[in-house]
Amino acid sequence: MAILYFSDPDRALEFLVRFRWPDGKPTCPRCESKDNSYISTRRIWKCKGCKRQFSAKSGTIMEDSPIGLEKWLPAIWMLCGCKNGISSYEIHRDLGVSQKTAWFMLHRIREAMQDKTSNKLGGEVEMDETFIGGKARNMHKAKRAEKITGRGPEGKEIAFGMVERGGKVIAGHVATRTKKELQAIVRERVEAGAAIFSDELKSYDGLENEYKHQVINHAVEYVNGNVHTNTMENFWSLLKRGLHGTYISVEPFHLFRYIDEQAFRYNTRKLTDAERFVGVMSQVAGRRLTLAELTGKELDAAMS
Repeated sequence: MAILYFSDPDRALEFLVRFRWPDGKPTCPRCESKDNSYISTRRIWKCKGCKRQFSAKSGTIMEDSPIGLEKWLPAIWMLCGCKNGISSYEIHRDLGVSQKTAWFMLHRIREAMQDKTSNKLGGEVEMDETFIGGKARNMHKAKRAEKITGRGPEGKEIAFGMVERGGKVIAGHVATRTKKELQAIVRERVEAGAAIFSDELKSYDGLENEYKHQVINHAVEYVNGNVHTNTMENFWSLLKRGLHGTYISVEPFHLFRYIDEQAFRYNTRKLTDAERFVGVMSQVAGRRLTLAELTGKELDAAMS
């Protein structure tokens, strides 16, 4: 539906202009002047203040992209609406862009999906960690020998998450499961005095001094009355369904972006596809992700 609706570049532009500037007066992202002239042949404006040109994509995740809005807006709609995510190959086939371009577009959309608020969880909060990595039985023998060097979690990435029952989830990629790292996140994102539920991992020991901490021993049972981490484990199952079924191979460097995507989808689970789309569109401005940053080239250059 979105592909058809936004197939007209002028209609797509009109939508974004009305969305970004409800008063109908495009604002220069550099000097914030509303005094400008429209160049219809190029669908851009020229600011009479700083004399610079800008488009509806300027100052957004789409800035400097040669891809038109008639492809950008459907891509945002598709990623918001697909429960298990959507691969770059699907975007490539459906929108007629290269697979590499589609991959870059999807990561820029995930940038807009990031929850950058600092609101804390409260009430009843479950917390859990999980390991993410390829299954040995699905690997080629040579790849298995390269990746699987030990037992259990060896060679896998760690994700840590917390969910407020009936509310939102906060999750991310962590380096370790140590007490220092996990408890710092808990104290930063969970209100003191909240009821928290975890498994028997020793890294959570000591939280009972600041929280109403109850533990479920998974070696014995998975639910004991109100004590369980099933909500958080349900989130992990949704995340892994997308990672293993849609994205197949995710580099550790980018894992946090896929977690952000699933967290956004979970936190907007009660919204319609249209409302979810509007939610992402409201966050496209003021965010930028360059290809150099995405591929780590900026970091390489800084270290060289």
